[in-house]
Formats: sequence, C-alpha cells, structure tokens
Amino acid sequence: MTNNTPFTLEKINEIIKEYPTPFHIYDEKAIIENALKFNKAFSILPGFKNFFAIKALPNPFILKILKKTGMGTDCSSLPELILSEKSEIIGEEIIFSSNNTPPEEFLKAEKLNAIINLDDITHLDFLEKTLGKLPEKICFRYNPGNLKQGNLIIGNPLEAKYGFTREQIIEGYKIAKQKGVKRFGLHTMVVSNELNEDYFVETANILFDLIVEIYEKTGIKIEFINLGGGIGIPYKPEDIPINYNSLAQKIKESYERIILNNNLELKNIFMECGRVITGPYGYLITKVLHLKNTYKNYVGCDASMANLMRPGIYGAYHKISVLGKENNPSEFKYDVTGSLCENNDKFTIDRMLPKIEIGDILIIHNTGAHGHAMGFNYNGKLRSAELLLRKDNSIIKIRRAETPEDYLKTLDFELFNGGIYKASSWKKV
Repeated sequence: MTNNTPFTLEKINEIIKEYPTPFHIYDEKAIIENALKFNKAFSILPGFKNFFAIKALPNPFILKILKKTGMGTDCSSLPELILSEKSEIIGEEIIFSSNNTPPEEFLKAEKLNAIINLDDITHLDFLEKTLGKLPEKICFRYNPGNLKQGNLIIGNPLEAKYGFTREQIIEGYKIAKQKGVKRFGLHTMVVSNELNEDYFVETANILFDLIVEIYEKTGIKIEFINLGGGIGIPYKPEDIPINYNSLAQKIKESYERIILNNNLELKNIFMECGRVITGPYGYLITKVLHLKNTYKNYVGCDASMANLMRPGIYGAYHKISVLGKENNPSEFKYDVTGSLCENNDKFTIDRMLPKIEIGDILIIHNTGAHGHAMGFNYNGKLRSAELLLRKDNSIIKIRRAETPEDYLKTLDFELFNGGIYKASSWKKV
C-alpha cells in the first residue's frame, strides 16, 4: 500500500465504528517479524538476549508477544516489575535498572529474582540494609564520563545523573566481592534514538576495556554485560535505519579483539532496546475536527500532545499521512495541532500535506514506542485506547480509553461534599 501502513481507509473507518479516535494501534505481525530479525542478527554474540525496555510500550499484551520471541524485560519501577510479572516474565528474564530507588522496589525485584543493576556506589549499602544481605548476582551501571560523548537526547555523560565513575565501579566490585556476591554484570546506556552504529561499537569497546581492567584490579570475571539500548528508528524520510547484522558483526569483532585476546570470556551480552523493537509498528489515529486560518493554516485534531508528547517537547519529527489521500500532491502548508492550552501542542509545524478537510483521518507514524507511554492528564485530557492489529487482520482492544470517572477517581468527593468544605461550614478566608 502506498501509505506504508497496514491499513486502508476502509479498514480504519471500520475500526472507528467501534473504537472512537484518537487511539494508538500496533501491528502484531510486523513487531514479531522485527523482533525475530533483531534476535537472529545479534545471536552471533555469546548468550545474547534483548531485555525489552518496558518504558517504551508498557502493555502486557505486547510483553507477552515479545516473550514468545525470546525477549526479557528491562524494568525501572515497581509498576513495570508488576507488569513483567503479570506477563509471566520473572527471574533473570528481568533486569531492574533504576536510580534514586525506593526500598520497596528493590524488595520486589529481589522477590522476582531479577538481575538488580545498581546506579551508585552508595546503593550497595542501601541494598544490603533493604534486603538483609546483597544478592548473589549484581550489576553496576557505568558512566564513562569524558570517555564518551552522549547524543542529543541523552546528553553529555558528565552531566548525567546515572551511573558509577570508573574509580567508583572498581571499588564497588571490590566491596561486593568482599560481601559475598558471586556473579557480576556491567551495564551502560549513553545514547538514545541513535542511528550511527559507531556509537554502539564505541560503547562496546569501552565496556570490554573496562572488563579487562576490572579483572586486573579485582580478580573478578564479569559474567555478562548490558550494552544498553538507544538504537534509533528512521523517523525522518532521509533517515537510514541501523543494519542489525552489520552492528552485530562489529561488536563481535570488538569482543574477540579485546576480551578473547585477554584470555577472558563473557557468558552473555545483553541489550535493552525498546524503541527499535516496536516503534515503527505503532500509529496514532486521529480525526480532523477543525480548520483554522489566521496567520497560519491550522489543522485541529481530536488527539493532542497528551497522546504523543515527542513533537511538543523534543521538536521530534513524525510522518503524517492523510488517509485516502496518500497519492495526492502535498501542496498545502499546515500546523497540525491538538486542543491543549499550550502553544507547543503541535504534531508538526509548517508541514506540506495534501489538502485537508474536516473529518479527514490522519495517521501519525512511528508511535509504537514512547507514544502512549508518555501520555499525561494535563488539561483533564484522557489517555486514549490502545488497539492491536492481529496477524489474522482482526482487531483487539489491549487498553481501554480513560473516562472522566478515571480522572476523578483519586479525588475523595465524599469527604469533600460532607466534610469541611460543605457549604454550611464554609468560612471566608
């Protein structure tokens, strides 16, 4: 299909009869095919496994799909741990990476027998006091400082709140070994949405070099490393996606050159990619409600920044298709907007599109990661439904849309109406 989506106008109109816009919809078949392709490419690395970053798309239906392809989960909060558990992903199928972590989250991670990845050297003592003792296996997050420059989204590692310094990480392993830890991992995450594979090869080189240094200074043989996530997707028309096979081969060559040549080995090389696994296979479907012509031409949609935050906060590009008009010339310049009381509530600015009319259906592409997940309730906006296009072309609802009752549920109106704020007891302040 010329619109480069698995949908036709007829299919979307059929869906809308049951599920009003706006909604996010994900392509199950494409997600599975991509996950299997990803796993196959990186299977040339010892004990490779990807731990899908739940923050990208926190829905148990998706987690179950990815579990069947062999992926685990990367969690960073108590609800994410619970989502993983409910998806029957437990034990060392989970890596728990967090920062400024409350004790109850460490307790849950330990109960699930997850791999705990610590963010700071002081967390060793905190974790020991929380659990009563350190777990048998532990991982540390490394911040390479000025050894590596992060990209635009992650920023300069020297300014990042994450991870141990080089000196701290050596000391941390010594302390952990002394306290009885038997199995050790090493992790870093320094880029996000990156399409230059050299960034990831450089990250692997840094971690492999550090593994050698750790062994020389502590006698510890690192069992596994986690290269982090951060592989980007081609949001813009000119973007070129990462070649999984090429990147995997370069990391393998680095592993052989640094690790094997120093008579060491790793049981496992992990990643925690989320965006690249599901991002291209999600779509935000929205209907045009209004057209406004003042100093610019505005398209007003029933979706808003509350449904897709990335363009508003990052100025991020997302392709927009006008369903049924994919072959029409893009001769009209529009700002495509939502209804929030914020002027950055725009999906695009000055985008050339086919002539748009009220009632048209817009598809905003590449929303399968960090789309619905970043939703919010400012202005009383309600989070939309999530749908799944099954392999057999059927549609299922995998998250219902929020209602006003959901929004108001945490407010105690019974106390409000019968308590100190009832009219008879009100006193002027």
